[in-house]
Amino acid sequence: MNEKRIISWNVNGLRAIQRKGFIDWFKKEQPDILCIQETKVAYDQLPKTLKRIDGYYPYFCEAERKGYSGVAIYSKTKPLNVEYGFGIPKFDSEGRILIAEYHDFILLNIYFPNGKMSEERLNYKLEFYDALLDYANKLKKEGKNLVICGDLNTAHKEIDIARPKANEKISGFLPVERAWIDKFLKNGYLDAFRMFNTEPNQYTWWSYRAKARERNVGWRLDYLFINEEFKAKVKSSVILIVVMFSDHFPLYLKLEL
Repeated sequence: MNEKRIISWNVNGLRAIQRKGFIDWFKKEQPDILCIQETKVAYDQLPKTLKRIDGYYPYFCEAERKGYSGVAIYSKTKPLNVEYGFGIPKFDSEGRILIAEYHDFILLNIYFPNGKMSEERLNYKLEFYDALLDYANKLKKEGKNLVICGDLNTAHKEIDIARPKANEKISGFLPVERAWIDKFLKNGYLDAFRMFNTEPNQYTWWSYRAKARERNVGWRLDYLFINEEFKAKVKSSVILIVVMFSDHFPLYLKLEL
């Protein structure tokens, strides 16, 4: 049996968490694959300690705009192939997408857009969502198994947010955003965390304001999805609540292949 331990984490700045002990945490945790969102750094700005971590193949996708967005993968196994985007310039230019193909599955590491800035950005976010669904469905029709991870920037249900009524007109909990997640799941995908944990008050992001984390006034914005055909391979998925380097907590997924 081949075990794969995957961690997905919005770090809110890769260099920032390095200063808080990220490397020591990484070496202790030793995931098979670490997916990072919101690196906020160009590759040529990275220190050598982040460009190369012993035992891992590193892959970085950066935005055209400096200090913005960005995703990364550190993988113990060299992927068969790596793609840097969906092949759609208006999405790929923001450095939000890394796709790594392995023998048993294709991994999509994605930092989804935030729709709070304007109606234009909300529309961009929804178009991005649809582009992902089209891309994932195409792979699924080809018989591929998928792991899709990242910061979705939307809480799905009332159980996934501490203050649902206060936020129902805020991007991140709008009916149209939540309805897209429903549509996505109906296309044959599963929320891996909810396969194992259906309890309330399970969040992955907290505002830095008003001691939100201490009071657990949070949102579940980060997800690990798998296609239904891959369900039997998923053995556990949890929120890693011990890590305090970012305003997000990481997610963990264990596969047995």
